[in-house]
Amino acid sequence: MNIESYISQLLYRYQCVTVPGFGAFLTEIESAQLIENSHSFFPPKKVISFNAHLKNNDGLLANHIAQAEKTSYEYAVSAIQYEVFNWKKALQETGYFAIKNVGNFSLNADHNLVFTPSEQTNYLTSSFGLSAFVSPVVKREIFEEKIEALEENIEENEVIKLIPERRRASVYLKYAAVFVLGLGIAGAVGYPAYQDHIAQETIMVEKSVQKQVQNKIQEATFFIENPIPAVTLTVKESKMSYHIMAGAFREEKNAEKVFQKLSDQGYKARRIPQNKYGLYPVLYGSYATFAEAEKAKQEIRNTVNPDAWILIESL
Repeated sequence: MNIESYISQLLYRYQCVTVPGFGAFLTEIESAQLIENSHSFFPPKKVISFNAHLKNNDGLLANHIAQAEKTSYEYAVSAIQYEVFNWKKALQETGYFAIKNVGNFSLNADHNLVFTPSEQTNYLTSSFGLSAFVSPVVKREIFEEKIEALEENIEENEVIKLIPERRRASVYLKYAAVFVLGLGIAGAVGYPAYQDHIAQETIMVEKSVQKQVQNKIQEATFFIENPIPAVTLTVKESKMSYHIMAGAFREEKNAEKVFQKLSDQGYKARRIPQNKYGLYPVLYGSYATFAEAEKAKQEIRNTVNPDAWILIESL
């Protein structure tokens, strides 16, 4: 089962998507951007980061897979474990692997995990349909030529003298003019001080908001807008659904001999009922997860039986 597409689906809806046993993908909204030197505009988007310390299973991914695949929650958890096993194996062998539409993982010189997010997908639903674009440069030479031509025309025209008509002003108008002039001076002095006060208050509020946002990110506390309804799980004994086959025998007595031999060698051997082909299967052992069974199978192939294989069945 490929879980990459399910991780991508959940990143549209949630701020944190945890892959049990591997880490968590976190999202943060980034505002629209303008790059002046290239005249490029970019819409708001969700920026993806990765935290390798958040590995506990919160049930979000497994429950989503179980509903989408119409399978059990336990099987979904096993599928995630198997995929994580393959990711870690790829890192050990090649030092690199990629998750489609999410990002790439690699190991640096100190063998630390490095995540590079994908820039191809914008997980911010409010920016759906918006894409980056480059605006052509606005040429201003034409406007400057028109202004210069207008100035030349003004210089060529005759100067017109305006002779104001003398009128007797009322004494009250004189006082009114003095009052208006006072208001203008007071406004010219007080308005910059008021603007400085507003600017200082705005800076203080922005610093407080940024501090709160950083604290929330460091605590890895996330608020989900549309959470999946709470799932009440009844803890049951783990099912041993993965079995390593030692062989299947036509004669039951031969199956019993092999079973006794494996038990004496220290294996947790099992016999299962006769199958539909009339054979009596014998198992080296049973395991709860595919990763455990895969590891045991490789050891058995390298030391005892190169033909050992895994049977997936609830017995």
